[in-house]
Amino acid sequence: MNGSWGTALDLVGAVLILCGALLSLVAAIGVLRFPDLLTRMHAATKPQVLGLMLLCLGLGLTLRNARSVAILVLVLLAQMLTAPVAGHMVGRASYRAGQVREDLLLRDELSSDVGPGDDDRGAP
Repeated sequence: MNGSWGTALDLVGAVLILCGALLSLVAAIGVLRFPDLLTRMHAATKPQVLGLMLLCLGLGLTLRNARSVAILVLVLLAQMLTAPVAGHMVGRASYRAGQVREDLLLRDELSSDVGPGDDDRGAP
């Protein structure tokens, strides 16, 4: 690859890595600072996945190796498939166990399907 293109891709990759790391840091701070389970769960899934996407894109631009890019794509696919499902299941189990602060809910769409405390399989 041409020297100027390589330098430009390295610079863009470094900026993307920095942005991804900052988003992951914001997600970690959100998990520590948010008041209840649902907002912490949101902070653990949404910005963290976007941060990982930016990190992987930046690494792909910096490394420019087909094998490394393939591994990064697999990491992204695994994260994008597991994080939303895990967040959904944790939220649903916590709702069933009665661990959701109802005073912080704007709208409770799950109450018509499942009542809190009606299933013993939820989180302790």
